[in-house]
Amino acid sequence: MKSNMVRNVMLVLLGAMLILVSRCVEDSVPEEVVEEEMPEGVSDDEVTEDMREDAEAPEKDMEESDSIVNPTDFENGVQNPYFPLTVGTTFVLEGEAEGEDIRVEMYITDQTKEILGVTTIVVREREWEDGELIEDTFDWYANDNEGNVWYFGEDSKEYDDGELVSTAGSWEAGVDGAKPGILVKGNPQVGDVYQQEYYEGEAEDMAEVLSLDASVTVEYGFFDNCLQTKEWTPLELGVEEHKFYASGVGILKEEAVIGGDEVLELVDIITE
Repeated sequence: MKSNMVRNVMLVLLGAMLILVSRCVEDSVPEEVVEEEMPEGVSDDEVTEDMREDAEAPEKDMEESDSIVNPTDFENGVQNPYFPLTVGTTFVLEGEAEGEDIRVEMYITDQTKEILGVTTIVVREREWEDGELIEDTFDWYANDNEGNVWYFGEDSKEYDDGELVSTAGSWEAGVDGAKPGILVKGNPQVGDVYQQEYYEGEAEDMAEVLSLDASVTVEYGFFDNCLQTKEWTPLELGVEEHKFYASGVGILKEEAVIGGDEVLELVDIITE
């Protein structure tokens, strides 16, 4: 009888083991993985390329002008005493270059032009050589909130015997990679070096502040405590020009000191 009881216990244990093994096998079977099908006609390479383009999209959408100037910096433009942009004023400079008589008139118009979100003032500058008009240019300037005079480009026309021969000097900030620069600083300090304009290969003028107490005598009068700057361009090596400005007056004198002999002096200021 004892042996029968042992046998029965063994059978019960064997049955329990079989049930446990069966459940373990079911749990170990992996769930079926459903693979998402690609749309017809779309390859893996195209999906990868689309993902790459999406990642680059923010950079592509960035406008070049966003990295140049902030229009809010010009909302309360401060007049620069060294280069006043008073509408209706004409600066008249006269001098010589290579034996020819030169006359330059710079007229501050009441016209404006919006460039890169900034309202610029249109300044018309004309140059005559021995009485003959050789250049007629519309420059675009703007004062920022710190009194810096920014140069946003120009529409330049050169003439010979009354005929238009070139517009090569023309450029506009924000177009074809061109960037504005500072023509005259609002708070210049000796040693300051800055870019006045930038249009690669065409307009790359630079300037440096040389003095804040220069004395200058021109036909228009005698002035001291003048701003003196040096200007040059990497596009014309071996050429250097000095300019002088009087606070409350404006440009007084332009003089080539290396690579030329041109000298222009202020002879009159005409106001309307």
